Amino acid sequence: MADIRLADEREAPPRPLRRHLLGVSDLQRADVTRILDTAATLSRSLEREVKKLPALRGRLVVNLFYESSTRTLSSFDLAAKRLSADTMSVRSSGSSVDKGESLKDTAVTLAAYDPDVIVIRHPQIGAPQLVASVTGAHVVNAGDGKHQHPTQALLDLHTMQQALGRLEGLHVAIVGDVLHSRVARSLIEALALVGARSTLVAPPTLIPRGIEAMGCETTSDIAAVASADVIYVLRMQQERMLAGAAYVPSLREYTALWGITPERVRPGQVVMHPGPMNRGVEIDPRVADSEAALITSQVRSGLVVRMAVLYDLLTSGPVEVPVALEVA
Repeated sequence: MADIRLADEREAPPRPLRRHLLGVSDLQRADVTRILDTAATLSRSLEREVKKLPALRGRLVVNLFYESSTRTLSSFDLAAKRLSADTMSVRSSGSSVDKGESLKDTAVTLAAYDPDVIVIRHPQIGAPQLVASVTGAHVVNAGDGKHQHPTQALLDLHTMQQALGRLEGLHVAIVGDVLHSRVARSLIEALALVGARSTLVAPPTLIPRGIEAMGCETTSDIAAVASADVIYVLRMQQERMLAGAAYVPSLREYTALWGITPERVRPGQVVMHPGPMNRGVEIDPRVADSEAALITSQVRSGLVVRMAVLYDLLTSGPVEVPVALEVA
């Protein structure tokens, strides 16, 4: 378990912290282990009647979102509040962005409020790096284009570990629109980091060229999911597809050839999906609502993992937890 005790119980030696979380490449295996252990410990606070912890009291977390989001934005906002931080959410719609303000100018404006963390989601690759270069805040990438989504990968690892008891040696089949998926790219890296194996299963048009260099296998045969411990389903991201491009003949044919149905899930497998789901397209409703599905668990993991990430970026000592939650 994570080394989390009463703040006055003992002095913890400082450990080097990375300034930002812009991609999975910012992490080493020890970082992943520490964050997942911290998340597992923090999850115990959610079982109490009073769920707040004072660990980040007086800190300011800004959520800067240029794309639609339900799970990521709400979980980052709640994660900060559960750690007693102040929060501010800025969406591009209804802000000065509508008037043509650049990302740089928006970031500089927000920096004037002296935030401790800026969590950013943006349709352009590299936006988090830009914000990091013009502000003094820690920056967390909550998704940039089809590039990276590191906290999604971390929460997925946490979900797998809690459900299956291990990460080392797991085989994960990632099925669907890999080409446009930042989730897939982050997850492939994260699985390799913890000693797990990944296989991409998709139509040839939706598998990026050269992605095998990231350490994964690729196939267009849906039968390959049978050997996996986890079937990880991706949605068709039509909002990122080039207008007029025919990646598949039709959604109906895609569903028939690559959709995850009860017949394609063997006993003992678990099924995951980062959401939002397109029921009846990439995943059959009977699978989504089955006991094999860990989709609700992923949402719960999102809260505690993002609590752990914020804590990890902003502290170097033990979390200030009530005696009832003391961990030896």
